[in-house]
Amino acid sequence: MLIIRSVSLTPHFVRSFIAMPATVQKAFGKQLAFLLRDTTHPSLDVKLYADERGIWQARITKGYRFYFTVERDHATLHEIKPHE
Repeated sequence: MLIIRSVSLTPHFVRSFIAMPATVQKAFGKQLAFLLRDTTHPSLDVKLYADERGIWQARITKGYRFYFTVERDHATLHEIKPHE
């Protein structure tokens, strides 16, 4: 089971987050709290997105996702963007 106890944000993630609509920013805060409590929470729908690079994907809303890598119990958030 994937356990995350801390997170850090890349500069690219921060720039992308700032450009997101306020509704997505608010929803991300809720989803980040779930990620830190329970990575199996159904609303997150956490998946290994790119196995060869160790990139994970989690849902923010129906139309937005965020992408991260994990080392031990620390997640580095790399990207937030619309879901295609």
